[in-house]
Amino acid sequence: MDEVQPLQQHQAPVMLYLVPTPVGNLKDVTYRSIEVLQQADVILCEDTRTSSRLLQHYGIQKPVSPYHQHNEHKIVDHLVTQMLSGKVFALITDAGTPGISDPAFLLVRACVQRHIKVACLPGATAFVPALVVSGLPTNRFAFEGFLPPKKGRHTLLTKLAQEERTIILYESPMRLQKTLLELITYFGEERPCSVSREISKIFETHIRGTLQEVHNYFQQHGVKGEIVIVLGGKLT
Repeated sequence: MDEVQPLQQHQAPVMLYLVPTPVGNLKDVTYRSIEVLQQADVILCEDTRTSSRLLQHYGIQKPVSPYHQHNEHKIVDHLVTQMLSGKVFALITDAGTPGISDPAFLLVRACVQRHIKVACLPGATAFVPALVVSGLPTNRFAFEGFLPPKKGRHTLLTKLAQEERTIILYESPMRLQKTLLELITYFGEERPCSVSREISKIFETHIRGTLQEVHNYFQQHGVKGEIVIVLGGKLT
């Protein structure tokens, strides 16, 4: 395993760090993540209000700037220019690893095109623990993130219904029951399913069963917290 070197000893300095943040418990952050955030010149945040809780908890006082899906196209070139001038940026999102169903791709691509060194730290992401505890096969899986809200949704669900690998989806609590009903329509009510909510928090729960059984559970108990849906692949 390569030895981790302090920021100042990199022969080719990293100008952009992608730093995973806890999906639940604030303790689920690495020592290296805290070190990078403490040493960066600027911290890019998906939502500065949400990120301030983490930064305050660890006593990190650095300039913060918003970077999210509504402004990323406008500011990418400016950020690249700042990096080329010598500034080191750390990008964090509200929870999890930047670039996984969160903004990061456009900035990373721009950095790669300009030969700016990018480093992604290992750390929290919601779909891995949800997959591992689902009881469904983990050797091959398809991570789809959030389904398209309208355009392309039918086409994608039709395609996924034939997928033989385990399927992982993200969903909001407000849309979970509607999505489970759609999945029943496309996948059949007997398709094995696991729904994880509030991962790494006090009320973490994992509901396993058929799609119909899981839908019935949430119909009776309601839904709160961030959601990961894990579906068994089509049997051949």
